[in-house]
Amino acid sequence: MTASEVRSLFAVASRPEVVSLAGGMPNISGLPMDVVGSLLNNLIEKRGLTALQYGSGQGDPRLREQICEVMSATGVRGHPDDVTVTVGSQQALDLVTRIFIDPGDVILAEAPSYVGALSTFRSYQAEVVHVEMDDEGLIPDRLREAIRAVNASGRRIKFLYTIPSYHNPAGVTLPAERRTEILRICRQEDLLIIEDDPYGLLGFDGEVPRAMRADDDEGVVYLGSFSKTFAPGFRVGWTLAPHAVREKLVLAAESSVLCPPTFSQLAVSEYLSGYDWRGQVKAFRELYRERRDAMLGALSDLMPEGTHWTHPSGGFYVWLTLPEGLDTKAMLPRAVTNRVAYVPGTAFYADGFGSRSMRLSYCYPTPERIREGVRRLAQVVEQEVELRTAFGASTSSRRPGLDAPAPDQS
Repeated sequence: MTASEVRSLFAVASRPEVVSLAGGMPNISGLPMDVVGSLLNNLIEKRGLTALQYGSGQGDPRLREQICEVMSATGVRGHPDDVTVTVGSQQALDLVTRIFIDPGDVILAEAPSYVGALSTFRSYQAEVVHVEMDDEGLIPDRLREAIRAVNASGRRIKFLYTIPSYHNPAGVTLPAERRTEILRICRQEDLLIIEDDPYGLLGFDGEVPRAMRADDDEGVVYLGSFSKTFAPGFRVGWTLAPHAVREKLVLAAESSVLCPPTFSQLAVSEYLSGYDWRGQVKAFRELYRERRDAMLGALSDLMPEGTHWTHPSGGFYVWLTLPEGLDTKAMLPRAVTNRVAYVPGTAFYADGFGSRSMRLSYCYPTPERIREGVRRLAQVVEQEVELRTAFGASTSSRRPGLDAPAPDQS
């Protein structure tokens, strides 16, 4: 187990003088705290003896029913018996990996991929093989190639891990036709899909993307969370899995935490039943859209030539790629000195790539702070470009796809 690069940034990024474009903290200032306080007070008064006691290892039955209702917004038809409540979706990732992975097994994951997932996979001694992405997410032909290469080497692929909607860290979204093609490939190869969908309801344009699980009940394990659509402090997530997998998940969960926190579960349940949560999600979407627009506008106005970035249609993140020869990890101390923070791209790869890229988060700062943060970052990038011009380009590791410039990103 090793410390993540995101965690190591928090101490610096939390200083008030630093504009943090690093952490993906949900902006819960949009929550009506008076309503939440009233719901919690009502919970303790009426159900306190239950809320403060041990509970089921699988999770509260009523909450599992409500989770099925929440998932229906993405097209998923689930049964409460196949839902397991977890301590955030991060625990769900840990449990799935514990069940399926033996040391040396292969997990296919997008390039780049969620840093928390990579840390979990590493802790169980899995080998991560990255699959190339572009501005529309995972590329089906590259998935086929990766499967063939791993099979030819005699190694075992246990599952494909993917974030198809509003990807963390890339900010891209897999279109419907690619989802269908990837499902077809995985069925042909008898390959399980772990679909991580914490941002699926937080789109800015049009309808909610249809989850891959909605079109395959047996070949997809679906992970969800209330951290982005309600509040992360309750640490309530879930898995929806085929029945045989669900049984193993419950056993693994019981051995890990005995049971998920009853108070947190009932608090979320009270919120879902006693408040217009759909209206609150809509309010979050508007809040994050405003911040997304502020970041994209600032990047367009301030970033030097040769810099490229994705254009997210939902979620929290933009993936930024710098000109050739620059290294975002080496540049980070100078950025922090200039009072701006980001996450270097290498944190999101298991194989050392991503040195030209960084993840920028727009979910937490105000639009004004976002623009100021991008201004400070652009100054650092310009200085780095001048140094490169004066002293020559350094060697930069990169892979094709999101790390390569695309004509429609600048």
